[in-house]
Amino acid sequence: MQLTKGVEQAICIIVILSTQDKKVPLSSNEISRRLEVSPSYLKKIIRKLVVKQIITSVPGNNGGLSLAKRVDEIKNIEIIEAMEGPISMFPDTGLIEKAFKDGEYAEKGVDVLRRMFTQADELLMEFFSSQTVADLLKESFGTNELPTLNWNSESLCEFRSEKTGEKE
Repeated sequence: MQLTKGVEQAICIIVILSTQDKKVPLSSNEISRRLEVSPSYLKKIIRKLVVKQIITSVPGNNGGLSLAKRVDEIKNIEIIEAMEGPISMFPDTGLIEKAFKDGEYAEKGVDVLRRMFTQADELLMEFFSSQTVADLLKESFGTNELPTLNWNSESLCEFRSEKTGEKE
């Protein structure tokens, strides 16, 4: 099973928004520029995240994007399911029944496969449900304190250079 690049892009959006100055909504055009995706494509990703109430979108000149809840409340499964739908590895198209018509072993085989993939789906859901965006950020930054910056006007590298006085 391979997730689409939309999951990676959604995670990037959420990481950017998690470090965005809470008083300043982030423009979707700025996210589009940073991710190097078209504004129309980005709007599709944003829409999925808004529908799942992971982010909020406020229209207008002073509008923009922000997180709908705290990062410790956003489970990674929510992001995956917002982009991909429910986790389900086995397509179960009925091919086994077609290939092995009237076979009692085919029915048993399908049941065995369904059980196996259902258990695998449940393990994946349990794993991704146990992890939050905050967990990923804490591990990535090596601290519980997240940087706060205005992505509309600066990058993380610029922010870190200002804080440390060093150029990267």
